[in-house]
Amino acid sequence: MENAGKCCVAEMIGTFTLVFVGAGSICLQAYSDSLGILGVAIAHGLALSVMISALGAVSGAHFNPAVTFGFLLTRRIGVAMAGLYAVSQVIGAVLAAYLLKMVFSDVWRDFDLGTPLINPEVGLTMGQAIIVEAILTFFLVIVVFGSAVDPRRPNIGGFAIGLTITADILMGGALTGAAMNPARAFGPALAAGIWDSHVVYWVGPLIGGALGALLYHHLLMDKQS
Repeated sequence: MENAGKCCVAEMIGTFTLVFVGAGSICLQAYSDSLGILGVAIAHGLALSVMISALGAVSGAHFNPAVTFGFLLTRRIGVAMAGLYAVSQVIGAVLAAYLLKMVFSDVWRDFDLGTPLINPEVGLTMGQAIIVEAILTFFLVIVVFGSAVDPRRPNIGGFAIGLTITADILMGGALTGAAMNPARAFGPALAAGIWDSHVVYWVGPLIGGALGALLYHHLLMDKQS
């Protein structure tokens, strides 16, 4: 249970950092239009990279229920521990979102507190948005398995995973917000009270995470591993 407690704290801190820095970078646009989508993408990627490198040895640094779901399906984590991970991730995201709401008290409504939403100007249906989120999360989980799980992995810490987040946001940020993470979507949605198409940010990432994990585990992983 002591190990479980440490893992839960690590998952909470990592997800808190991702939401506070990532969603916070979106809120910052209300003050200055200096970041743009590139700055937002880099903020998310760097936040994830440093926390994976710092806390990977403690919990494996999932920071994402979709990643945890992939680990569960490939029997790398038990059901009870997966549930604790997911709850810790959501708590971290919610705490970060409410603190952002306090920090950006005057302008958070201008950017919905960084809540991911389907871009109405693009005209995606909910089904199309789910596909986008699923594909982006598929890329993320493939990289997680290839750079953090596979024994043959290169020793690059969280760098590759952070770059994947950055690339995914550059492609999908203007379409769906590119959450790739149910906790990342839930925290700001709860704090802002915005639930438009929220199901997209659970269904899409969980499908993509499952497909990425199962494909890597059964097809790409060295059988001797």
